[in-house]
Amino acid sequence: MNGKKLSGEVAVVTGAGRGIGKAIAGALAEEGAHVVLAARTSAEIEKAAEDIRASGGLATAVRADITDEGQVGHLMGESLKVKGSVDILVNNAGIGVFKPVVTMEVSEFDAMWNVNMRGVFLATRAVLPSMIRSRKGAIVNIASLAGKNTFKGGAGYGATKWALRGFAGSLMLEVREHNIRVVTICPGSVDTDFSPGGKKGAQITQPEDVASAVIFAVTAPERSMFSEIDLRPTNPI
Repeated sequence: MNGKKLSGEVAVVTGAGRGIGKAIAGALAEEGAHVVLAARTSAEIEKAAEDIRASGGLATAVRADITDEGQVGHLMGESLKVKGSVDILVNNAGIGVFKPVVTMEVSEFDAMWNVNMRGVFLATRAVLPSMIRSRKGAIVNIASLAGKNTFKGGAGYGATKWALRGFAGSLMLEVREHNIRVVTICPGSVDTDFSPGGKKGAQITQPEDVASAVIFAVTAPERSMFSEIDLRPTNPI
């Protein structure tokens, strides 16, 4: 035994080329998982996978647009080649447009729904047969405190995250009988380029902190499930 909690497991992380997704992929690999990194930009996920391998981890990069059903099917097919099943899916990919409804373009609204909800649905649906066969698995959704709290300029983005929480809650009731856990993590301000407030610095939650929450959730005793985890800065001065 090497002492790593996820040795022998396969984890798929969407939006894994940078920010929170990259940190999650790295943390899963550190715990021994073979991580399949997915994103639309090949160069980013290839570099992230190389970094994991350079640190002694196991990683595969698969370019995929998660809004495209065919590409999601290819992603899961490549993931299943690792050992025949997928143990962990992290639905991390997401985009945000923060502006008043009156100035938001229909294309911007549709793009958020396509990535933040359609992509989650496609990836989740694609991985479930493997997990049901194995009678185990964890589906982790990276939502946001914007899915619980309203704010100016957040109507479009927040709506997708409220929807994600509803999707995840219903999914949990459907799949728990197969010993599949569904976990939704809701970060507040995180020190990434994504944050609409531009909050930065050591006092703000870091991508690695979100990754720690994922590890905490997926390595809990199999009899227990953390359905939702809220994550916010302790004292964001």
